[in-house]
Amino acid sequence: QVQLVESGGGLVQAGGSLRLSCAVSGSRISITDMAWYRQAPGKQRELVAAVSAGGRKIYTDSVKGRFTISRDGAKNTVFLQMNSLKYEDTAVYYCNTRGGDYGWSQGTQVTVSS
Repeated sequence: QVQLVESGGGLVQAGGSLRLSCAVSGSRISITDMAWYRQAPGKQRELVAAVSAGGRKIYTDSVKGRFTISRDGAKNTVFLQMNSLKYEDTAVYYCNTRGGDYGWSQGTQVTVSS
C-alpha cells in the first residue's frame, strides 16, 4: 500500500519561503509522474506542479517563477520549494501522482499572512 507523508508547511509572512517534502513509501517515484496539489478553503483542489518520470516539469500559471518541484529518487521524496509566497498561496498542500492515483493523505497546511 502506498503511503504519502507531506511535511514542511507552516505560517509565513508574504514574501517568505517554505520547502515542502513528500515522503513516499510503497512506490518508486523515479518511474512515476508525481505532483503537488493544493486546496484552499471553499475551493476545489488544484494542480500546482508536476514532474514526469522523465523529468519534465509543469506549473500552474499562478506559481510559475516562484515554485520549483523536484524529487530525490534515493530518498523517494518529492519536494516543492516555494518562494515569494503570497496570501493567495494559503492552502492545504498535498502530493500524489499526476493522475491522483493514490489515496489522499492529510496534506500540510501553508498559511501566508499578508
